[in-house]
Amino acid sequence: MKISAKILALCALPATAAFTVPSKVTKPSFALHSTAEVPVPSGGAVSWELPSISPIKRVEGESRHTFNFGDISSEVVQVAMKTSGRPMNADIEVWIGPDWTPLQLKTYCDDGLVRPMQALVGTRNKAAQVEIRNTGPYEFPLDVACSYAKAPLKDIRNAIPASNPPRYIEGGAIYSLPFDNTCEQVQVLLNTDSRQLNAVVELLNGPNNIKQQYEIFTNNGLLNSLYVVFNTPGSGNTVRVKNLAPLEFPCKAFISAV
Repeated sequence: MKISAKILALCALPATAAFTVPSKVTKPSFALHSTAEVPVPSGGAVSWELPSISPIKRVEGESRHTFNFGDISSEVVQVAMKTSGRPMNADIEVWIGPDWTPLQLKTYCDDGLVRPMQALVGTRNKAAQVEIRNTGPYEFPLDVACSYAKAPLKDIRNAIPASNPPRYIEGGAIYSLPFDNTCEQVQVLLNTDSRQLNAVVELLNGPNNIKQQYEIFTNNGLLNSLYVVFNTPGSGNTVRVKNLAPLEFPCKAFISAV
């Protein structure tokens, strides 16, 4: 009787319900955290080729060119300079108003083709002019491109400190970091906690052999932090940072391969 009752109950069910296969149960995950690595912010994904930045301007030796930036909603300017293989000496200044120069940047390179100048400068969200002055002799012209930076470069100066620990450099101190021959580019960010920033960042190849150099002075190293990218072909490359300010004005350096 019991078997007959069960058969009758099964026959009373709809055909679809009687033969429905139960769905697969998904097991819950008990992982404490994700194992995916957090990418290091880098400006290497953006092209530093001059035509991709802006129309190229040729600046003869002992002459200058000025770029105008009037968009107060943008703040970061991308600057790139190169030569045909000759040495490069140039000054970069940011002008705001008739007589205010919040940033001065002196650059040197022994070969502007192998190691072009690649940097970001800030306009403090104001209408500004960026002057490029070729301080080399007349026989050493340079090509320059300059425009507002695009993503991810426009946010890189804030992204790097948020995800990487800095190297604290007291006023008058020196810090060096070598790189092996597998590294093709190195990015360097210098800033302060809003005090003045007066420092030199150099690319060395061999003992005290300076291949490229940037010297910055700004009255506010937070608003006008310096971001540069070095090309590092070959082996024996070292990045050296010198804090030229007094002891009371330390700076922070973020140095990593791109």
